[in-house]
Amino acid sequence: QVQLVESGGGLVQAGGSLRLICAASGSLYSPLFMGWYRQAPGKQRELVASIRNGGSTNYGDSLKGRFTIFTNNAKTIVYLQMDGLLPEDTAVYYCNIQDTRRNYWGQGTQVTVSS
Repeated sequence: QVQLVESGGGLVQAGGSLRLICAASGSLYSPLFMGWYRQAPGKQRELVASIRNGGSTNYGDSLKGRFTIFTNNAKTIVYLQMDGLLPEDTAVYYCNIQDTRRNYWGQGTQVTVSS
């Protein structure tokens, strides 16, 4: 049974940085997609960043250049480095990993950016 455990969220001032970490326990089968989504109150969940098994990355609008997604070599941990945080980045951030068998989600970690 694969579980995703997220950490690294918290409260930060505008302009600050956080690094989110998502670690998969159990055995992943050839991860195809690893990504981070976020959901702010009253808004739909949106893609923040993703990385595919070939290494290609994708970022949400206006996030590239501030956020960076990367993984460990074993592709069991996915990181989201967030720099230059803005109050509008406040949301619950969710990790998502898809392998050849299933689509897994983390429980979410709160990121709050104060102005």
